[in-house]
Parts: sequence; C-alpha cells; structure tokens
Amino acid sequence: MDHRSDDDPDLQSATGPEESPPTLGVPTQPPAPLPTRRVARPEVPAVPPQPVSGIATTSEGIATEEGSPIRLGEIPIAAPGERDTTGEETQGFKGNVRVLGLVSFFTSAASEMVVPVRMLFLVAVLQTPLALAGLIEGLAESASSLLRILPGRLEQGPRMRKPLLLLGYGLSSVARPLLALAGFWQVALGLLLLDRAGRGIRSLPRDAVLASTAVPGDRGRVFGFHRGMDGMGALVGPLLAFVVLLLTYDDLRRVLAWTAVPGVLAVLVLALFFRERRPSPLADTTPAPALMLTASTLGKRFWLFTTISVVFAFGSSSEAFIFLRTADLADSVLIVPLVYFGFNLVYALLASPMSALSVRFGRLPVLVMGYAVFALVYLGWAVSVESWNAWVLFLVFGVYAAATEGLGRAFVTDIVAPDARSAALAWFGGLVGLTALPANVIAGWLWSAIGPSATFTFGFWAGVVAVALTLAWLPWLRSGTAPEEAFAGTDDTRLFALDMDAIANSPHARDRQVQAPRQ
Repeated sequence: MDHRSDDDPDLQSATGPEESPPTLGVPTQPPAPLPTRRVARPEVPAVPPQPVSGIATTSEGIATEEGSPIRLGEIPIAAPGERDTTGEETQGFKGNVRVLGLVSFFTSAASEMVVPVRMLFLVAVLQTPLALAGLIEGLAESASSLLRILPGRLEQGPRMRKPLLLLGYGLSSVARPLLALAGFWQVALGLLLLDRAGRGIRSLPRDAVLASTAVPGDRGRVFGFHRGMDGMGALVGPLLAFVVLLLTYDDLRRVLAWTAVPGVLAVLVLALFFRERRPSPLADTTPAPALMLTASTLGKRFWLFTTISVVFAFGSSSEAFIFLRTADLADSVLIVPLVYFGFNLVYALLASPMSALSVRFGRLPVLVMGYAVFALVYLGWAVSVESWNAWVLFLVFGVYAAATEGLGRAFVTDIVAPDARSAALAWFGGLVGLTALPANVIAGWLWSAIGPSATFTFGFWAGVVAVALTLAWLPWLRSGTAPEEAFAGTDDTRLFALDMDAIANSPHARDRQVQAPRQ
C-alpha cells in the first residue's frame, strides 16, 4: 500500500488560442503553441495533527492498531532531481524487515545453543560453586533488563539505529564463542555480561525499526514475522547443540565455540544488507515521554500488578536450574538440548492461541492460568525421580511460557495512561529484571544448602502466592475502564515495543479489529 499522496492532480501545461492583431493582405493564422512550463509545487503549510478517515488516533498522538497521526506538514516531498523515498519503509516484508528477520534467526540459533549448556559449563567444567553460579545467572539476567533503557536515550533518530544494532549484535556474537576459552568463572561472568549487554543494546533500536517500517494497522504482521523467524532459530539452536555434543562426546566447550558460525552470519547480513532510510511519514514522531514519573502518576493498579509480578519473579529463577536438574535425572548432558527443543516447540505452537485467548477472555485470567501451571511444574521438579519426568515437565513448562510471555507487559499498557506507557514499561521491566538477581542467588543457595527439591519448592510457593494475590486484588486490578485504545500499547514500540509479544500473531491483530480487552 503506497501512502504517497494520490490526490494531487498532475501538473500539466496548458495551451490555448491567443488573438493576434490582423495585418493587411495577410490572412490571420492560428498562433503557434506556447512553450510548456512546469508549475512549481506549492509548499504545504504545517497544520496540527488531523484524524484521517479510517485511521484511529488519540489526542495524545499515540498510534493505535488502526493507524497513527498524520501531520501534513511533515510529509517529505522530493526536491527536483531527487528520488522520492517516501514510503520506502512501508513495503510489507521487504527490505529491512526481511533483513532483521534473518539476523534474528541466526542470533537466536546461536543464543539457544548456549542456553541449555551454560549452567552445566559453569558448574561441571569451571567447577563454579552452585551458589556463585546462581549469582552469575542473576547478574546476567538483571543486566539484560536494565540495559534496555539505555538505547532509548542514545537513539536520537534513524541514523543511530544501525550503529546500535551492529554494536548490540556484534557484542553478543563475539562474547558467546569466547566462553569456550574461559578458564575461570570470573572470565565467564564478564563474557556473559557482555552477551547480555549486547542483547539489551539492540532490542529497542530493532523494535523501533520494525515499528517505523510497518504501515499503521500492519504492525502485528511485521512483529509476528520477526517473532516467527526468532522462533525458528530457537528450534534450530538446541538441535545444533545436540549434534555437536553427539559428535564431540559431550564436549561443552565445542558447543560454545560453534556459536561463532551463526553469530558471524548475523552480523554480516546486518552490515551488508540493512539500509538506513527515512521513516514513513505515517510513523509516530511524537517525542518520547519522560521515563521518570512519580508513583502516583502510574496509578494504584500499576503498582498492585507490579507487586504481584515481583513476588512471582522471586520464585521464577533462571531456566538454567531446570537444565541442571534434567541432567541429574537423566544422568546425561545429551538429553538437555533435546528437552529444550521440545519446550521451544510447544511454546511456538501455543503462543498464538494463547494470545488469542488473552484477547477473548482478558489478560488476567490467562496470567492466572500461567502462574498456576508454573507452580505445578515446579512442584513436579521438586518430587521427580525418573528421567522421563523431565520430558513431561518441560513440555508442560512450554504451556506456561506461551501463556505468560509478554502478557504482563501488555497488561501494563492497558492500565496506564497512553503518555505514561513508556515510563510504566521501564519501571515494570526494571523492577522485575532486578528481582532476577536475588531470585537466582536464593535458588543457588537453597540447592547447595538443602538440595534441588528446596529450590523448586520455593518456586512453587512463589507461584501459589502470585495466584492468590491476583485473585484477591482482582476487583482493584479490574476497576476502571481500560483505555479505549488498549491495543495502542502494542504500537508504542518506538522505545518500548515489548508488549507486542502478546498479540503479534493474534487473529484479531491480523484482522485489525481494535477492541478494549477484558481484564
């Protein structure tokens, strides 16, 4: 769909008869055609944002799923002799959308090769004490969450996006294979932090590119395509790790070293094929809201829900402890990437149906179901004694991930004012991310002091408390009317496009039906 103006008539030259004074003895001849002249295009004056028929906008200038404000004075017009690039970033899945999808595929494959073996490498190869390994996991998780805020302040326009993307993807692509050379846990900690720093740096510029590339109303499809490529990489990565372990007789260092191949491919594709272009004139160009808002500005509902999420996060330790438990039950490292593949497969198959359920029945019921499934799975890990239990528990754990991934952030955008969404997501992500540090330290300490059952029992009770608090506070969480542009939060991706995870593949998003979700 081309959004360049079709309403301006073609500027054509006009010819017409012109009388000439008669001369004696010479018949009057019709005048010769006048030379054509190109009429200059008049400059369009800037006017305040006006709603356009068929495109939903808000008074705050926040784009909705149907569209975003159109400022006539901001529509670029090519100068004489200059190629008009208006709308180049609104051509569906062409150009940068495909490039970032391919980059995400390679990066996800490399990252998912590391995830199932990272804790095993720290404990079995580097002989890191389990409590200290938990601290390392917590530091890595917290760093990734906190560093998501920094690129939003560094990015001051499209020209900064490619350098930030190259920096983010480059750091991770270098850090992962260097883990294979680490001889001490201190070195491994530094490389893991470098990997997570890259992840935090690249996330927001990437989401900003995807948001400005999509035409209003099509962002769900664009983000869904990107998540699909990421999901394909998440399926390929564990299988590659399994193949390397099989061929090298469980050599964990070789698995880490081979991550260099997809990592280098990701950076090469980004460097060679990503093109910095002018954003679409339909893209949201409103200034980013300030991140530092008072507690009262975000509202009671926000802080109630954030409290529930933080309590749950205390028991939701890193998946690395589940991988360690799986290796103990099966008495083999080889099984770990395979069960992780099963987890990713279940997640990929159920993510879209769960998103549709959250639209149909509301986010809170689906979140409560996810918390309950988490509690049951962790209880299962606490009492399991057979290797086949790991397969069943990992597959059910995929149901929890599909039900809750991104849904909390999406609910946050429903319950705060449109101009406070970016700040609310920053507070929410920062607090939950910081909780990962004590959560992993507690999990590692309980494992080393009491045993693995203590770690998972603690997680079970955290899930139970989260369910109880959500049900107890349900009247307050549901009070008030959700913003009528509730889905606009999924389009506020210029700085914080994280809630897109919950609805990107929803059939409602594809049909572009803007509805305020039940809560």
